[in-house]
Amino acid sequence: MSPRPIISALDIRACADRIEALQQRDGSIPWVEAGVWDPWNHGESAMGLAVTGRAEAVHAALDALADRQEDDGGWTGELGAGIPMDESGERIAPPPVPVTARDTNFAGYAAVTVMRCALALDEPRLIARHYPMVARAMDFVASLQTAHGDVVWRMPDPGQKLEEVDALRAGNASLYKSFECGLRMADALGEERPDWAHARAGIAHALIHTPERFDRKGVDRSNYAMDWYYPVLTGVLTGAEARARLDAGWERFVVADLGCRCVTDEPWITAAETAELALACLAAGRRDVARALVSELAPLAAPDGGYWMGWQYEIGDVWPKERPSWTAGAVILAADALDQLSPGSDLLIRHARRDAWLERPLKPSEKFE
Repeated sequence: MSPRPIISALDIRACADRIEALQQRDGSIPWVEAGVWDPWNHGESAMGLAVTGRAEAVHAALDALADRQEDDGGWTGELGAGIPMDESGERIAPPPVPVTARDTNFAGYAAVTVMRCALALDEPRLIARHYPMVARAMDFVASLQTAHGDVVWRMPDPGQKLEEVDALRAGNASLYKSFECGLRMADALGEERPDWAHARAGIAHALIHTPERFDRKGVDRSNYAMDWYYPVLTGVLTGAEARARLDAGWERFVVADLGCRCVTDEPWITAAETAELALACLAAGRRDVARALVSELAPLAAPDGGYWMGWQYEIGDVWPKERPSWTAGAVILAADALDQLSPGSDLLIRHARRDAWLERPLKPSEKFE
């Protein structure tokens, strides 16, 4: 007998309903009712819709993403760090002047989004339709890779040098998977992109061999859960290396019977990070641990659909009082990987080897220092 689905079909539908309720007429999917849009979280939401078979909404979301792409292949997205709370401190308020950036990870995630949507809906034509958007996005990302292999987190300001912009570990790990999906799409269309293969290899080289390239501007982000598990989630580290990394941070980030902290210095469990950590555990071969993590999210399922962003366990309440589109998307994707809800359910947990598109492993002396 197959195990009972980790999340009920009713709750999965409610998550998709929540995402669709937030989707705008132009197909864009903001975080919450107060707004806030970026291409990464838009893509996470679109993938959740695809897993649940909401084809019309997915088509609208992908078209909106293409429509918002800028001439050089990037997007301007709003940043979560600049989002204010209302007077109660419990709800996201519309930002009077949004804080934006042309984030490389935001851009690269278009490749994952299109690939996952095409597989889930069993519509290979989506790859052909949106490959030009993905190609421009990946070229934008590659143009912002340093000689050391790391990709800076955003487009430099006018007159600013590339080396003056920091590189982020979680963002680069995510881009590693983005390049994999871009290369898979290129392969499907009979196009060779060795430059993307070398860019992907360079990211892995930097993450593994030159960790000093990240947070080099003096900001220590080691307390962020995403920096811990993303190299495992995206396949930079696999096998024993992946399991060792998860073990090394487990006590710092995971609270028993609750889930994964967003950051180590706050008593705040977040549904999205817990769902993503479950995906990382699946990628590392720890299915039982992944199931346990997703099952711990049950108290965060909101009565009106979707999941609360997080749980502040010192005060014993949800915080903030928001049900983001991307949180619902992340939970759907974790359930999909666990219970094979749609075609391609293993895309986010099975990864091509580091030199899959190279005739041989890239030597550091050839490009990356």
